[in-house]
Amino acid sequence: MQLGQHPAPTHTIAHLSDPHLLAGGVRQYGVVDTEVGLRRALERLAHVALTPQALVFTGDLADKAEPEAYTRLREIVEPAAADLGAEVIWTMGNHDERAAYSRGLFGVEPDSPEATQDRVHDVAGLRIVALDTSVVGYHHGELTEDQLHWLAGVLATPAPYGTILAMHHPPVPTPMLPAAEVIELADQHLLAEVVRGTDVRTILGGHLHFSTYSTFAGIPVSVASATCYTSDPAPMERFVSGVDGHQSFSMMHVYDDRVVQTTVPLAEAPELTGFPSDVRAQLEALTPEERREHLSRKDSDFNNDLESHEPR
Repeated sequence: MQLGQHPAPTHTIAHLSDPHLLAGGVRQYGVVDTEVGLRRALERLAHVALTPQALVFTGDLADKAEPEAYTRLREIVEPAAADLGAEVIWTMGNHDERAAYSRGLFGVEPDSPEATQDRVHDVAGLRIVALDTSVVGYHHGELTEDQLHWLAGVLATPAPYGTILAMHHPPVPTPMLPAAEVIELADQHLLAEVVRGTDVRTILGGHLHFSTYSTFAGIPVSVASATCYTSDPAPMERFVSGVDGHQSFSMMHVYDDRVVQTTVPLAEAPELTGFPSDVRAQLEALTPEERREHLSRKDSDFNNDLESHEPR
């Protein structure tokens, strides 16, 4: 039961990015255990209010594209996804390499190092297109003429609930991280020509290691932070500063007329006030008018209890 005026979303998607897994228990920069952040994200996912139908990973899955890292990634993610009943959707990043990525995650030998890893997924009528924006030997992103032609063909037929594009290099300005401008998605105007006016509902990206939002060709863009380390968008006297903190993932809720994005931090924080989960059932038993009186009226017993409630 919805407690407000909006209906339930048609689709719930978890958007995770940049796990940068390393093989053999090696720590990233000698400090970050990348498995810990990924596991923490999956633990948090098990407690979100609406169970995701898909887990979308927007690239940099393995920090050094080691085959063992892709194996470990599957060992960690796939059982958790199965417990949720969710599909896993992988996307290439600049730290991934196509041959190891294709073999490790799909058991497929690519035709060549230039063979892009683009795939289409159907999640209960919501089309999710995983685009490979990687460039062999470089950290910036590109989409080839062949890829753009292929994408135009995919989008020529609308999907029942529209399309989500998942790509590592997001087509957004990065005023908070000027260094990222050098390794952004090149020739973004070419992608804009393909997606403008289509059924693309939103674009999901990673790469930046912090959360940000924009629009592109009239389409909302959501960039998820990383589960490994993050980029400090306001560093002290540093051009670039990667920090071991502020990790998060995003939840996407798709409605008939809009998409809602929510950032979910990985770090635990002390609870200051709250109520146990069984309160929801009590509220659902009330009429809408009674619920408004209990939750909205400033001097209600509910709000007075909230003021005095001791944290768990």
